[in-house]
Amino acid sequence: MYRDNMVNQHLVRERVISFWLNRNGDTDEGGEIVFGGVDPNHYKGMHTYVPVTEKGYWQFDLGDILIDGKQTGICKSGCLAIADSVASLIAGPTAMINQINLAIGTNGIFADSCRMVVTLSGRLIFDSLGALLWPSPMMCMCSSKTESVTDKSNGVFSGLQGNPMCIICKLVVGLMHTGIVVSRDTVIKLVGNLCNLVPIPFGASVVDCARIPSMPIITFTIGGKQFELSPDEYILKIGKGADMTCVSGFISLDFPYPRGPLWVLGDVFMRRYHTVFDYGNLRMGFAEAA
Repeated sequence: MYRDNMVNQHLVRERVISFWLNRNGDTDEGGEIVFGGVDPNHYKGMHTYVPVTEKGYWQFDLGDILIDGKQTGICKSGCLAIADSVASLIAGPTAMINQINLAIGTNGIFADSCRMVVTLSGRLIFDSLGALLWPSPMMCMCSSKTESVTDKSNGVFSGLQGNPMCIICKLVVGLMHTGIVVSRDTVIKLVGNLCNLVPIPFGASVVDCARIPSMPIITFTIGGKQFELSPDEYILKIGKGADMTCVSGFISLDFPYPRGPLWVLGDVFMRRYHTVFDYGNLRMGFAEAA
């Protein structure tokens, strides 16, 4: 292993690699990787260390995830995670990522599109059903000469002349038609609300940039310590001014069993927290980046 070779050649003292990623995108310095130690200029306080639970993957145990300081129970029984400088975003199981994205409003645009489809399709379906159930001689097997029992102009039943079975049929069908018309908007609204529960399609989720100040803080618990991410840290801003697009830093990624479920803490997390890969002691360390 290259880490052993560097130690054996006395090029470095420790089997340690540390990462610092510059959060200031306006500078030329993108970050720093240190082989054999850490740069004290790039972190604050002390590192929180957790043991590596799977060699080769830098896997460690992840505690509960909090949204705006409130426990979610997402990792109540414990989750597995890896820190990966190659990954740009924070990835996790679809159901859990959707819970976070729902809280920060990243499904807003998708949900609005979903509700629009539900409304247009729902009205078309209800109108078609209403037309099918409009009382007619043919539907109730009435003679075309039978007097209508329905005043189509105002929807009020009138007149009871004619075949009794025909009259009863028209009354029942008429009530069904009225029920469809009355319940249409209520049903469409209820179905539209389900759009908030539809899994967000795989890939990055666009959010409303104006809502960033009101978005919640997302907190990861590692080694019993809480590591917070503010909206400005987990929302990626692409472009400037009126052309700016804001994208969620949380993305769904489902690893099959037994490798998963697994969280991947990529650059979105590592930019905020200086990260130490301690190969000599098989542990991971995290501290606030400076």
